[in-house]
Amino acid sequence: MIYGLEINARGKNNLSLNKMLEKPYLKKLEKVDDFQVYEVDGRFIRDNINREFTNFGQHFRFPFIPKYEFWIDKEYDPGEERFFVVHLLREWHLMSLGSSYDDAIGKADYIEKKERAKSNLFKKAKTEKVEKHQIPKEIYVKKLLEYSKGIDVWVVNGEVVRDVYFIDFTEGGHHFIYSWVPRNEVWIDDDLSDAERPFVILHELHERFLMSAGLDYSKAHLSSSIIEYKCRREPKKTFDYISRETKKNQNL
Repeated sequence: MIYGLEINARGKNNLSLNKMLEKPYLKKLEKVDDFQVYEVDGRFIRDNINREFTNFGQHFRFPFIPKYEFWIDKEYDPGEERFFVVHLLREWHLMSLGSSYDDAIGKADYIEKKERAKSNLFKKAKTEKVEKHQIPKEIYVKKLLEYSKGIDVWVVNGEVVRDVYFIDFTEGGHHFIYSWVPRNEVWIDDDLSDAERPFVILHELHERFLMSAGLDYSKAHLSSSIIEYKCRREPKKTFDYISRETKKNQNL
């Protein structure tokens, strides 16, 4: 382990460290103030560099990112980049002055929420949630029937979830973490590629079962990360693991 840099030494990649850090770049999005904003391959980063990288990141959170760059994971449902940049600007400046990540993310979330509240999608979904007391219909994208056996696994509109429920929602979630997710459902962010979904579904199912049995989130999350990244290294095992976890999750 290099501080802030977790290299998957057992992965298929035998690149040098410098070569490894060249791989994530997909394209330059824009320049904002002193910062270059890049779209990056989040799956490559999660598989090979740091498993905790999700929608975006900056140097003081992930030191492998150059100091004056912002990295944004490729969005499979584009449109949130502007919110992420606003967040990153605030988070970077606070951490550069010595704030902890926990303090910086809270203040950056506040700025990001104000920006999200200006969007039409936010206003429409918020009205449904507050006035009709229901889950906004814009949230549900499609049910993944191949995984929905005794529990419904849904691809959801991550932007709407972040708008009206929890701004730091990433990748997926379930009722035992988020009370607003129906008990018999697992939600998967539509910003994930089809190729990454099985790993996250496995993570969420394993975590859901452990938390339903009384294990606290931090321990359940760690256990789920271990099994997820075992399958990221050995993808052929993924569906067998999912099948086992699906059976354990039925009728919880």
